[in-house]
Amino acid sequence: MDRRAVAVGDLERRIGHTFQDRQLLELALTHASVGDGAKTKLGDNEVLEFIGDRVLGLLAAEALAERFPKAKEGELAPRLNALVSRETCARVSRAANVGPALRLSASSSKIGGRETDSILAGAAEALMAALYRDGGLETARRVFLDLWADEFDKAGEGKPRDPKTALQEWAQGKGKPLPTYAVKDRKGPDHAPVFTVQVTVVGLDPVFAEGRSRQEAEKAAAKALLEREGAGV
Repeated sequence: MDRRAVAVGDLERRIGHTFQDRQLLELALTHASVGDGAKTKLGDNEVLEFIGDRVLGLLAAEALAERFPKAKEGELAPRLNALVSRETCARVSRAANVGPALRLSASSSKIGGRETDSILAGAAEALMAALYRDGGLETARRVFLDLWADEFDKAGEGKPRDPKTALQEWAQGKGKPLPTYAVKDRKGPDHAPVFTVQVTVVGLDPVFAEGRSRQEAEKAAAKALLEREGAGV
């Protein structure tokens, strides 16, 4: 009996979807290493990974907005990043037992490719794209909410990121360059200095804040800017 064929069947039962386009499923489970050394480029899941990354982003953002309706953008961004990260996607693949269903080159399989985070994460993204193409957005959404259920709980319980990271993500979400920080003053004795830092985001008035260290002042300034813009940490 073909062990991989059994694994593919088990995967379909796990996600609750039987593919109408079998080639689409095969493509989603085919790693680029399968074409190593071939004269003719074989199909692999790299393009589906690209599409699946966008599908995951949409579904995760949609679900987070519904799960945390009162959360600010600065609170949702780190949770979104956590849900679609390589580590999370790899964990989801392991939980769904995707590894045995993958098509890898003999060399990649021999060195443990079926347990490699990057390969498993790419397969998770590609699988979501395949589900979207084969069954539509509602099918992809159902499977996503099922497979990522535990990860959503972790994202919801996790602590928000520090103010500087939150401000950086908020600025990027607005299409702006990264925030810049500058020390504008230092006073007090060497054993107990007080720093005044200015944080600037293009297109916005700068914000000043104090702290007992440069880092503390930068965090305070980032937090103050986020709060002023209604995107508190």
